[in-house]
Amino acid sequence: MYQSKRLQVFEKQVKNKFNIYNGIFLNLPYRQDSNIGILIPVLYQSCREGLESGKHPREILESFFNNFTGIENEPEKIDLMFRIIQYVERQVVLYDSVEDAAFMELKSLGNYLLIKDFFNMVDNRKSWDRILEKLSGFSARIVLTAHPTQFYSPPVLDIIGTLRSLIMANRIDEIDMTLQQLGLTSLINSKKPTPLDEAKNIIYFLRNVYYNAVGELYGYIKEHAGSREFQNHNIVQLGFWPGGDRDGNPFVTAEITQQVADELRMSLFKCYYQDLKDLQLKLTFKDVEDPLNVLRDKLYNAMFNPDENLTLEEIIHPLLDVKEQLITRYHSLYLKELDYLIDKVMIFKTHFAALDIRQDNSIHRKTVAAILAKAGIISSDPDELQRGQLVELLLSGDIHADAADFDDPLIQDTIRNISRLKRIQEKNGEEGCNRYIISNAVDELSVLFVYGLFRWCGWSGQRLTFDIVPLFETMEGMKSAEATMQKLFSIPAYRDHIAQRGEKQTIMLGFSDGTKDGGYLMANWSIFKTKETLTSVCDQHNIKAIFFDGRGGPPARGGGKTHRFYAAQSDKIANHEIQLTIQGQTITSTYATHEKFIHNCEQLLTAGLANSISGKVHTISAEFRQLMEELAQLSFEKYSALKAHDKFIPYLEQKSTLRFYDKTNIGSRPGKRNATKKLEFTDLRAISFVGSWSQLKQNVPGYFGTGTAIQRLVDDGKLDALKRLYREVPFFKALVQNSMMSLSKTNFNLTSYMREEAEFKDIWQILNDEYVLSVKMLLLISDSKELMEEEPVSRESIKMREQIALPLLVIQQYALQKISGSEEYREAYEKLVTRSLYGNINAGRNSA
Repeated sequence: MYQSKRLQVFEKQVKNKFNIYNGIFLNLPYRQDSNIGILIPVLYQSCREGLESGKHPREILESFFNNFTGIENEPEKIDLMFRIIQYVERQVVLYDSVEDAAFMELKSLGNYLLIKDFFNMVDNRKSWDRILEKLSGFSARIVLTAHPTQFYSPPVLDIIGTLRSLIMANRIDEIDMTLQQLGLTSLINSKKPTPLDEAKNIIYFLRNVYYNAVGELYGYIKEHAGSREFQNHNIVQLGFWPGGDRDGNPFVTAEITQQVADELRMSLFKCYYQDLKDLQLKLTFKDVEDPLNVLRDKLYNAMFNPDENLTLEEIIHPLLDVKEQLITRYHSLYLKELDYLIDKVMIFKTHFAALDIRQDNSIHRKTVAAILAKAGIISSDPDELQRGQLVELLLSGDIHADAADFDDPLIQDTIRNISRLKRIQEKNGEEGCNRYIISNAVDELSVLFVYGLFRWCGWSGQRLTFDIVPLFETMEGMKSAEATMQKLFSIPAYRDHIAQRGEKQTIMLGFSDGTKDGGYLMANWSIFKTKETLTSVCDQHNIKAIFFDGRGGPPARGGGKTHRFYAAQSDKIANHEIQLTIQGQTITSTYATHEKFIHNCEQLLTAGLANSISGKVHTISAEFRQLMEELAQLSFEKYSALKAHDKFIPYLEQKSTLRFYDKTNIGSRPGKRNATKKLEFTDLRAISFVGSWSQLKQNVPGYFGTGTAIQRLVDDGKLDALKRLYREVPFFKALVQNSMMSLSKTNFNLTSYMREEAEFKDIWQILNDEYVLSVKMLLLISDSKELMEEEPVSRESIKMREQIALPLLVIQQYALQKISGSEEYREAYEKLVTRSLYGNINAGRNSA
C-alpha cells in the first residue's frame, strides 16, 4: 500500500512539477534563438519513436534536421546540437532540484527503519544494556572521494539548493528568475581541476551540509537515548580522499596533501567561528564573555593562517569552562545550544574529515628497491634478497631515506610525503590523517613495504600512529588475502603494531576493480566470502576486523542500495563498523542535502545495528552457498570469455566514449594508469571503464554473465532452488535488485546499428543477447513482471532521467558515427562527444 501511495506522490510532486517547470524553462528567452526549447520535445519524440522502430541515430537526427529545422550545412547542425546539449544539461539540473524538493514527503511514506524506530525496538525488547554497549563502539565512516563522476560546481550546487527551496514553496516568479540564472551559468569547468580544486569542491559539502547535519544527527541519537548516557562522538565519521589519494595520479604531491589538510582544518575553524559568533549573541553574561572572546580571536587567526596551530584542548577547554559557569551561575541558560557546539567540536576535533593516504603497491616496491640500492644492499631488485632478509630489513633495518638522494620524482615524493605525515598529525590531530591504504595488495610484503617506509622516513623507534590498510581489489588479491593476513599476524613486530592500534585491522575490498576484473556476480560473491574468511582470521588472533568497502556509486562499480547491502551481510562477517567510499554522483544523489544526509546515515546505522537487537542473523545454508558458487563460476566464465574476445578492447576504444574521458575537464587523474600507447585491460580505470559502458547504455559490468549463469542452473532443474535463494538470502536478493537497476538503464536500441558492422557485429550481438537473457532470468527467479517491481519510485525516477537524457545519447552516437567519416569536421564531432558526457552522467546520478 505504501508503495502505491509513494508512487502517487512521486507522480504529483516530481513528475508533474518537473513537467510544469520544464515548460517554463524551455520557453525562457535567454538565447537569441528561442526555438531550441520548442525543438527539444520534438527531438525527444523523434529519438524515442525512431529507436523503437529500429532507426539508427544518424537516420533519426538527419530526419530531424530536414523536417523540423531547415538546417542543411554541417556547421549549423553541429552548433544546434551543442546548444541542445546545453539545454538538456540544465533540464537534468532542474529535475535534480524537483526530486530533492520532494524528498521529505516521499521519505515520510517509505518503509524505512529509522533511529527512532530502532530505539522503539530496543524499548520493546528491554535490551538497552546490550545496545548501549554496541552503540558506544559502533560507527559509520563515509569516505568522500574525488572520482570524476559528477560535475556540478559550487555555484550550480547553490542554484540547485535555491531551486529546491523555491519549488517546495511553489514560488513561481522566483523559480522563473532562478531558471534564467541557471540558463546563463556555465555547468562545466574551463580547465581540468587540480587535486586541490577537487578537495575544495568536496569541502563545499562539509561546510554547507555535513557540519550541521552530523551534529544534528548526533544530538538526535543522544536525545532518543533518553536518560541513558550516550557518549560516542565517532558514531558518524567523515573520511576524505582528495589530496591524499595518489594512486595513478601524479598531480597529488606531498605539497598538495599538506595544502588539503590545511584547507580542511581552516574550513572547520570557519564553521566553529560562525557557531561561536552566533552563540555569543545569547551568552551575554559577564563571566563567560572574556573566555569566549579569547577563543573567538584564536579561531579567527587560525581560519586564515595555515601555520597557526590551534589544538583541540585549546578549543574545548574554554567551552567546558563556560558550560560549568552556565550550570553553576546562570541557571543553565542556553546550555543545550552550548552542548550542541561542544558535541560538534568533539566530533570534528581539528580535522573535519580524516584524510586518507593511498598509493599503489608497485610504487612502494619501486621506492623500497631504490632505497635499498642506495644503501648498497641490493643492485636493483628486492628479490635479490632472501624473503626473510628483506622482511628483517623492513621491520628493523637501520636505514634512513632522504628524498633529496633520489632523482625519480615519484620516489622523491613518496619519501617526502611519508616524512611529512607527522606534521599533518601535529596540526590536524592524529585522527586527521592516520590511515595509509595500499592499492593492489597481493601479499604480506605489500603491507611490510609501507611499514618499512614509515620506519625509514623518520618513524623509526617511535609508535607508528597509522593504520596500514591493504586493499585487495582483484580476484587474485582476494584469493591470497587469507594467507597474507595470517602471515602478517604471525610477525611479532606487526602484531605489536596492531596492539598499539587498538587491536583493530582495517581491510579494504575494492568493488570497482573487482567487477572490472571478475564480473558482477563473481566479484560480489568473492568479496562476501573474503570478508567471512578474513573475519575468521582476525578472530583467531583476537583482532577486530574492520571492513572498508570501495563501493563507488552504480551497481556496475559494486554500489547500489547501500543500506540494503549492509543489512544483508551474513553472521560470519564482522560488524564492528561500516566504512565505505562515496563518489561524486552518489554524493549529490544520496548525501547532498541536510535531509538526505541524515536519512541515509540513519539507514547505514540501523542496517548495521538492527541485527544486534533483533537477534536475527543471516545464515546461508550449504545448499545456497553451493548455488551461489555455481552462479558465480558460470558468470565468471561467461565474462572471462567476453574479456578474451579479440574485439573487446577495440570495441571499447572505437565504439564507446572511453577515449574521450581524458579530454574532459572533470578530474585531475589521467584516464588510464600507464602512459603506454597500446591500451591494455589492466590500464583501464574502473571509472572510465564502467562509465563508457554506461554511456553506451549497455552497462555490461552491472549484469553480464548473470543471465547465462541462471539459465544454466534452470536447465539443470534448479529453478525452485533459485527462487528460494532469492526469497531467503538477503545478500542474493540485494545483488539481483541492484543488477535490475543496471538493466533498467540499458537500451540496446541506441547502438543497434552496430549489428550491421562487419568488425563489431558479433560482439554487439553477444552483449545484446546476454542483456535480453539477464532480464528474462531475473524476472523469472524473482517472480516479477517488470524490472524493479519492488521499487516503483526508483524505477519511475530512472525512466524520467533516461527520458531527459535520450537526446544527448542520440547526439553522442550520431557524433561517434560521424567522426570516422567526416575528416573536415572530426574535431568538432569529437568535442560534441566529449561535451555530451557531462549531462549523461549527471542524469544517471540515482545509482545508489
